[in-house]
Amino acid sequence: MTKKNIGKDNFLNESIHDTFTNSNQEANGSAIVVGASLSGLMTGIALSRAGMNVTILERVGAKPRSGAVLQVDSGEIDRTKTAKVLRELASGGIRSAEAWASIQYRLRTEAQADPKIDLRYDTRVQTVNQDNDSAWVVTDKDETFHGDILIGADGHRSIVRRYVAPHKPNATFAGYLIWVAIVDENDIPKEHRPSLDAPKFSMPDGIGDFLLGSIIAGENGSHALGARRLGWAWYDNTQNDLLRRLGCVERNVVRHSLNALDIPEQTLVELAEKASVRWPQPWLDATLHSIKTRNLIGTPVSEYVPDTLVKGRIAIVGDAAHLPTPLTASGFNASLQDAATLAEYVVKGIQGAAAAKALSKYESRRLKDVRQIVQAGQSFSRSFGR
Repeated sequence: MTKKNIGKDNFLNESIHDTFTNSNQEANGSAIVVGASLSGLMTGIALSRAGMNVTILERVGAKPRSGAVLQVDSGEIDRTKTAKVLRELASGGIRSAEAWASIQYRLRTEAQADPKIDLRYDTRVQTVNQDNDSAWVVTDKDETFHGDILIGADGHRSIVRRYVAPHKPNATFAGYLIWVAIVDENDIPKEHRPSLDAPKFSMPDGIGDFLLGSIIAGENGSHALGARRLGWAWYDNTQNDLLRRLGCVERNVVRHSLNALDIPEQTLVELAEKASVRWPQPWLDATLHSIKTRNLIGTPVSEYVPDTLVKGRIAIVGDAAHLPTPLTASGFNASLQDAATLAEYVVKGIQGAAAAKALSKYESRRLKDVRQIVQAGQSFSRSFGR
C-alpha cells in the first residue's frame, strides 16, 4: 500500500519507514498477531523488523476510534534500536502526552505500508491452537490462519490469554471507572483557555475522587493557542452500581465500557454538579462541555497480574498480558517493551523447536517486570476502589 501521511508527520514517518526497511532481516518465519490496537500494531511492526512475515487480525473495522491521552515519553528505558524506532514512530517525535488516536494512526499507517505485514480488519478470532509445527487461529468466518508463532495482543478480554493461562483467564474489576474525553480548545471560552506556558499536565484537587488533565496538540499537530486540545480523565468510584445495572461489569469482570449514548441523563446531571464544585478552569469548562455534548466515555478499570506469558509457540503482550491501572501511566511503555523484547529474541530464529525457546526467553525477560508494574498500582485500587 502507499503510505498516507499528513502535515508535520510526513517527513518523520517516511524516514522511520526507511529505517525499518533498511533494518529488516531476511525472511525469518511467520507470525499471527491477534489484535490491532497499539500493542498489536507495535508487535507486528517489531516482528516485521525482525524479518518475519506478519498477519495482524482485528475483530473491529478500520474506522478510526477515539481514546484517552497517553504518555509516550520515558524513552530512556529503550535498550534496542527497535524500541527506539517504535517510540519515535508512535510519538511523532514529541516526548509528551499524545492522543491515543494519533498514536494509533501513525502505527497503522506504518503497518499498512509494510509489505511484510498483512493487516486485516473485521476478522474475529474464535479459537486458538497449536501443534509441534505451527500455531493457528480460526475466525468466525471459518478462516484459518497459521504461523510459526502466534501473539495475543487482544486486550483485557483476550481470547489468546484464555489459551495461554486457562487457570487465570480474566482481568478483574478494580472497583472504579474513569470518565475520559478530549475537547477542542475552541470549545471553551477564551478567558479560560490555558496560556502557552501553562503546565502540560494537571491534577486538580478533588473531593473523594480526582482528575488528570493534559494539554495536547490539535488534530493537525498544532500547539498554537486556540488550536490545541484538552484531554481529561476523571477517576470516579461512585458508579459501580450503575456499571453493574447496565451490564458493563458482571461479578468481578468488565464486559464493556459505558458509551456516551448509554449514560443516563440523571448521571450526566450529577456529574455536571460534581464538576462545578470540584474542578478549576480550564478543566471545569472542558468537563462540562463533554458532559453537555455527550462527548465522553466511562471506562471501568480492570487489572491483571500475569502468572505466565507463554505457552509453547503462543505468547501474549500488552493489555492481554498485563493490565495495570491507568494511574501508573505505564501501559504504553510496557507494551512497547513487550514488542521490542519479542523481536529481540525471534530475530535469532524460530524454526522448529526454536520458536518455543525464543518465546520462553521473552517471558523470562518480561514476566517479573510486568508483574511489578501491575502490582505497583494495586494499593491505590484497593483503597480507591472501595
